[in-house]
Amino acid sequence: MGNKVNPLGFRLGVNKVASARWYAGKSDYPRLLEEDETVRRLITKEVGHAGIAKIEIERAADNVGVTIHTAKPGVVIGRGGEAIKMLRARLDGLIRGTVNVNVQEIGNPNTNGMLVAQRIRDQLERRFAFRRAMKQAVQRTMESGAKGVKIRCSGRLGGSEQARPEWYSDGRVPLQTLRADIDYGTAEAHTTAGVVGVKAWVFHGEIVGDQKRQAAVLPRARSDEDKKKRRRPGRRRDEKGGGRRRVRRDG
Repeated sequence: MGNKVNPLGFRLGVNKVASARWYAGKSDYPRLLEEDETVRRLITKEVGHAGIAKIEIERAADNVGVTIHTAKPGVVIGRGGEAIKMLRARLDGLIRGTVNVNVQEIGNPNTNGMLVAQRIRDQLERRFAFRRAMKQAVQRTMESGAKGVKIRCSGRLGGSEQARPEWYSDGRVPLQTLRADIDYGTAEAHTTAGVVGVKAWVFHGEIVGDQKRQAAVLPRARSDEDKKKRRRPGRRRDEKGGGRRRVRRDG
C-alpha cells in the first residue's frame, strides 16, 4: 500500500494540510479548480528555476492568496520586487478577483522531498550518473538532520534499452504509520533517452499531538535490569555442553 498511496494525501487531517483551502458550490467548483491549476502552471513556468517546493492557494470571497514556498526567495521577488510584481499582474489577468502573492523561504532545502527530487532531476538532465546523484542526495539529506530518506528513479536509466526502477534508502521511512511526518516529492527528468521519474520520501520523525516525538525513532538502551531477568520456565542449561536443552514435563 505504501507504494500506491500518496503519503501526503494519506495523512491529510492527521499531520498534513491541503495545499488549496477554499469552498465552492457545484456551479463554481470546476472553474475554481481550473484556476488553481492555471496558477500553479504559470508560477512553475515563470519561477520554477528558483526551487518551488509548494504552492498554497487560499480563497475568501473575491480575494485569492497565493503563498510560494521556495528555497531562493530572492529569485522569486527579483531586484526591487519587480519579478513578483510582474507575476502578480499576470495572475490578475488570468483569474478573477484580487490576487495577493506571498513568498516564504524553505529553512532546510536538503530535507524537503520536492526540492530533493528536483535537484536529482536537474542532475539527470545534465547527464550526471544516476547512481552517483541518488547516493549523494541520500547522504546529503541524512547529514542535514533527516531521520530517514528513500529515493526512487524509474525509466531508461543510463540510456539502457529496458526501463527499470532503482532506489536507495537510509534510516527509517515508515510509510504506513500515520503519525510519521513524511515529506514526499516527485519530478520528471526529460533526458535524451526518455522521461525518468524521480520520487523522494523524507522522514522527519513522529508527531504525537502537537509535539514531535524524538524518542520513538531511537531504540531503547539496554540496562542492567535486562540482564538480571529470570530465564524462561521450562528451559535450563545443559550440564555437559553449557548449552540449553528443553526439559520434558510429564503431566
